[in-house]
Amino acid sequence: MQKQYDLVVIGGGPGGYVAAIRAAQSGLHTALVEKDQVGGTCLNRGCIPTKTLMHSSHLYRELGTCEELGITVEKYSYDIKKLYERKNNVTQKLRSGIEFLLEANKVDVIRGTAMVTGSHTVRVQGSEAGELTAGNILIAAGSEPAILPVEGITLPGVITSNELLDQEGTDYRSLVIIGGGVIGVEFATIFHALGCEVTLIEAMDRLLPGMDKEISQNLNIIMKKRGITVYTSAMVEKIEQGEAGLICHFSQKGRKLQAETGTILVSVGRRANVNGLFAADVNIQTQQGIVVNEHFETSIPGIYAIGDVIQGGIQLAHVASAQACNAVAHICGAKEAVDLETVPSCIYTDPEIASVGLDAAIAKERGIEIKTGKFSMAGNGKSIIENQDRGFMKLVFDAETERILGAQLMCARATDLISELSTAIVNKLTISHLASVIRPHPTFTEGVTEAIEDAEGIAIHIAPRRK
Repeated sequence: MQKQYDLVVIGGGPGGYVAAIRAAQSGLHTALVEKDQVGGTCLNRGCIPTKTLMHSSHLYRELGTCEELGITVEKYSYDIKKLYERKNNVTQKLRSGIEFLLEANKVDVIRGTAMVTGSHTVRVQGSEAGELTAGNILIAAGSEPAILPVEGITLPGVITSNELLDQEGTDYRSLVIIGGGVIGVEFATIFHALGCEVTLIEAMDRLLPGMDKEISQNLNIIMKKRGITVYTSAMVEKIEQGEAGLICHFSQKGRKLQAETGTILVSVGRRANVNGLFAADVNIQTQQGIVVNEHFETSIPGIYAIGDVIQGGIQLAHVASAQACNAVAHICGAKEAVDLETVPSCIYTDPEIASVGLDAAIAKERGIEIKTGKFSMAGNGKSIIENQDRGFMKLVFDAETERILGAQLMCARATDLISELSTAIVNKLTISHLASVIRPHPTFTEGVTEAIEDAEGIAIHIAPRRK
């Protein structure tokens, strides 16, 4: 196989397939090389399967609280195989949709492993082996789970999120999770809701260390209240095989501790997938990922990289897709239209968590005078109706200009509500702009109005709030 293209995209995840479709729609003869299945980690081993399992586990947990709502459920259970079957069905349905879009836009999908052999050449090994020539190359090879460098990490039963999502029919009775970041807390939420005994071990002094501190504290309280064992400021030292299962040895503030379990999930982050990506004589600059400029062009002109594979990249599917749009625009000589400075982060725990822009601590570190508005969702009508757990909304404004700088939400539907506030930040809206909007009643989004009024000093609250 020897073919010539205007653009060859390596990797069919949210960055790669969006780039390929956008390029084809812009008139570029485009090929997409994918070694596995289109959709990448997000669709096949990440966001979508995880959230599908989480939806089922949330419903299962809620069945245990039905009596509070006047509903009697005498007997209920779950079938782990059917939960995984539904996960696979959802993934397949979405994957089919992507494949249809690629075909409809006349993108050549080439199955195999790609290696960049020159500034305009890509070698493919696999079912469709051969050499591709391209005017431009865009790398969207994604990332893979990071491996913790401790003794016993390769023992059977020590797994990453990849294996956890692939081990269909495994009904975990106990699970130790190493890493209290996004992946760790989401899986802790899922499997604890299904009756699994969960222990969560985090090296930093709090869960979700990259988020607003109050969110971390609230999540810690909720998890412990529900029965998840949480250790923070804890370092894993080794894993060994015991008589009844695995033993995870760790230390916390000078104490030597251990947790026994059948399975250990390692969720300590992800690393750029660059192994085998370049021929030996292709001297592209890498440093814990591929180094790119503001247009996502690498040190070799005509070769671009986006998503998890780049140095210092924000490892989120929607970021990779946005970067794809801007990179293709630059290749085509068009305006790069997506604002990449304002990135919403979403965590699908229960309650959901979402954040965008600056939190109060970061703003103060940058010397920005701020005013904040906060509302406890304990006083929100929709939250009370739906029997929601503790949560809040917090908005951060520039004290001088009153422009919104950031938002931190911990409540039901936070991952949907955050988009209104992302739009406000991108468009530099002020307190008065946001206050002029009528938000329907009863809804979760009324909390936004309440937080705005708190910033203005005119809030009327149904329930007492903690200052």
